[in-house]
Amino acid sequence: MTDSNNVSKPAKLALQDGTVYSGRSLGATGEVAGEVVFNTSMTGYQEILTDPSYCGQIVTMTYPEIGNYGVNSIDVERQGTSLAGFVIRNESRIHSNYRSEGPLAEYLARNNVMGLMGVDTRALVRRIRSVGAMQGILSTEDLDDASLVAKAKAAPSLVGRDLVKEVMPGQQEMWTHELDEWTAVEVARGAKIVTNADNVDDSDRPHVVCMDFGMKWNIPRHLRSRGNRVTIVPGNTSADDILRLEPTGVFLSNGPGDPEPLTYAHESISNLIGKVPVFGICLGHQLLSLACGAKTFKLKFGHRGANQPVFNVKTEKVEITTQNHGFAVDDKDLPDCLEVTHRHLNDDTIAGVRHREADAFAVQYHPEAAAGPHDSHYLFQQFQESLTAAQPSS
Repeated sequence: MTDSNNVSKPAKLALQDGTVYSGRSLGATGEVAGEVVFNTSMTGYQEILTDPSYCGQIVTMTYPEIGNYGVNSIDVERQGTSLAGFVIRNESRIHSNYRSEGPLAEYLARNNVMGLMGVDTRALVRRIRSVGAMQGILSTEDLDDASLVAKAKAAPSLVGRDLVKEVMPGQQEMWTHELDEWTAVEVARGAKIVTNADNVDDSDRPHVVCMDFGMKWNIPRHLRSRGNRVTIVPGNTSADDILRLEPTGVFLSNGPGDPEPLTYAHESISNLIGKVPVFGICLGHQLLSLACGAKTFKLKFGHRGANQPVFNVKTEKVEITTQNHGFAVDDKDLPDCLEVTHRHLNDDTIAGVRHREADAFAVQYHPEAAAGPHDSHYLFQQFQESLTAAQPSS
């Protein structure tokens, strides 16, 4: 792909079923392949653009006006971008927000993201809902329909591929960044926030080791702001190497693609369960379940958006959640060691599990939810209570 210098060009999106959508380029130009999916969020497009979980995917936004509040350096969830492409109905000509540092088109071009605007996204989403998520080709270079469809049919599927290796960090690092002031105020209503200004010695803090499979940065911000020392390690780190770090607890992050090929993660997690408290989110939920003997399957078109309803089996309350995943844990032959704690109300798929004997639990959605909603922040507090109980007394 190349930087378009914000000069829009004719562009097309072709799906493997033969459907072709015409529009104009937005951001970078060139040609990319990816699985075409949709997200139902009305806000949070910058968080979506910087979420590594979208690696290998062309994301379509269902909300028609995108770019109206611009972009900024605060809402970034990961350095750079990982998604294959970005499809919208309209780019807002005016971006207005006190935090805005520039327009969406410039941000896409600067990060070498190829976008498509001016297409009927309602028709595209209805197509995906009917047929299922499909491979597609987004191009400004080849505008021949037959050629593009042939390329889409030949594009590799996400199933069976290890996309985590494309987005996980190359080395271990300490995390010291905290929540932004607005989120910290929200969290402080139900939990104690510990800031760097409190001068708490790191050696006195519970130590959380995060296995990074493509983690959104708002997750370690939550963990740090609750008073923990946070170490981030690549997702392929062995259980032995993690335990050498003497963690109080282990966090399993979100990430892209199919969880079943990640056998290195299954093995590590299996060897961690029962030794320290474990908490997983999204891909981490699937990996924890696989490590316990469960199976996963590919959803028809996935769950992606900030308005996904989840039923908490224990409290019988409904949480509105942010989700981004194309695979789910299978109800069939769920191992006896796991109990279902949450269910997705749209299709009754498993949205959360807990280990019956060990201190380990996970959810299929994003309780850190940048840009929101914040219904599920309590899960971080639940993990914090496990950390406190596991922390050796000084």
